[in-house]
Amino acid sequence: MLPKKLGKSDSKPSELRQLLPALQNKVYLNYGGQGPLPSPSLQAIISSWGKIQELGPFTNNVWPYIANEIQTTKKYLADLCGVSINRLALTENVTSGCVLPLWGLPLNKKERILISDCEHPGVVAACRELARRKGLAIDILQVQKLRQGSINEDINDELVLKELEQSLKPNTSLVVISHLLWNTGQIMPIFRISKQLKQHSLRPFLLVDAAQSFGQIPIKEAAANSDIYAFTGHKWALGPEGLGGVALSERVLSESNPTFIGWKSLQKEGSIYINDPNPFHSDGRRFEIATSCIPLLAGLRCSLDLLSREGSVKNRHEKIKNLSSKLWTGLNQIEGIRTVSQSPPPSGLVSFSLVSSKEEHSIVKLLGIENTWIRVLEDPSWLRACLHVTSQEQEIDTLLNSLQSLPIQNIIFQ
Repeated sequence: MLPKKLGKSDSKPSELRQLLPALQNKVYLNYGGQGPLPSPSLQAIISSWGKIQELGPFTNNVWPYIANEIQTTKKYLADLCGVSINRLALTENVTSGCVLPLWGLPLNKKERILISDCEHPGVVAACRELARRKGLAIDILQVQKLRQGSINEDINDELVLKELEQSLKPNTSLVVISHLLWNTGQIMPIFRISKQLKQHSLRPFLLVDAAQSFGQIPIKEAAANSDIYAFTGHKWALGPEGLGGVALSERVLSESNPTFIGWKSLQKEGSIYINDPNPFHSDGRRFEIATSCIPLLAGLRCSLDLLSREGSVKNRHEKIKNLSSKLWTGLNQIEGIRTVSQSPPPSGLVSFSLVSSKEEHSIVKLLGIENTWIRVLEDPSWLRACLHVTSQEQEIDTLLNSLQSLPIQNIIFQ
C-alpha cells in the first residue's frame, strides 16, 4: 500500500526553480553532491568571460575589473560568514579550503587530532597524512550514533558536547568536524564546541567542513567562531563548481604558515629573492595560490542573489526542514526501508538504508532509469536524498512511489 498523501502538492514552482534547467526534466535530489546552476548565473559567467576578452586577458585595462570582481565577491562571502574581509580566502572547493590552512597549523609531534566519524574522505585522508608526517596521533569523535533529529536538537547538542568532553585529551591540538554532517544530516553545535575548546589547556584549533551548511542553514555564528570554516559554492548555494571560500580566525592568520605557495600568497612578487623572513600576506591571501577562474565569481554572486530572493536563510531552512519531514515520514511507511535519523531531520539531507539487502547501487540505478536521482553513500552504505528550497512535494511523492514499485521491492526482499 502506498503511503498516505503528505499534503497538498505545490501548484506553482518557485521563481528560482523555473531558472534551473536541470530541474525541468527530472526529479533531482542530489543538492548535497552538486546543486544545479541557474540560467542567469551561467549567463553572468559568460558575460564576465566576454568582458575579460574585450579588455584583453593580460593587459593593464583588465586588472581593475579583475580586482573589483575579487573584492566584491570576497566582501559578499565575508558578510555571509560574519567575518571581516581580511579573514576570507577564495578557494576552489571545500577540500582545498580545509587542507591549505590545515597543513600550515603549528602542530607539534605527539599532539593529537580529534576528528569526527562523519567526515568526508578527502578531509580524513588529509588529516591522516598530516599525522603521519608530523608524528601526530588521531582520535575519533563518535557523533554518527547521535541521530535524534530536529525534534530533539537541544538534547542532541548536549550529547555532542558530552562526547567531545570525553574524547578530548590533554594534548589535543586540533578538532575536525562538519557543521552539517554529510551522511546523517545532523547539525553540529559549532559555536558551543568553539566555546568548549577555549577552556582546554591547548585551546585546540577548530576546523569545520561547511560543504553541506553553506547555502542551506544559518552559518554566521559558526563561521565567525571557527578557526577554519571551509565551504563551496557548487552545492546548496547553486553556484558553479570550482569556486569556494574559507573563513579564517585571526589566530590562524597570525600563527600558521602557507604550505602550498604561489604568487598570490606573496606581499610583493618582485622582492622574492630578498631575504624576507615573512614574504606572505598577513590576511587570507596567504592561503591563495595562483591564477584562478575569475568569471566564476560573477556566477556565484548571481546564484546567491537568486537564492536570497527565496527568503531569509532562516525561512529557507524552515521550508527545507518541512520538506525533509515529509520525506522522512513517507520513508518510514515503506516496508523494508529504515531512516537513519530517529526523528525528522534538521536539514535537507535525508539518509536511509535497506533493512535486509546491500543493493543500494541497484536502487540508485533503477531510480535513475525513471529519471529520479539520489545517491549512495559508501561508508556507511546508505542512500541519501537532498531537499532544497527549490524542491517540490510532488518530487517527494515521485520518489516514494518509485521506492514502492515492484522492482525496488524485489531488490529489498531478495
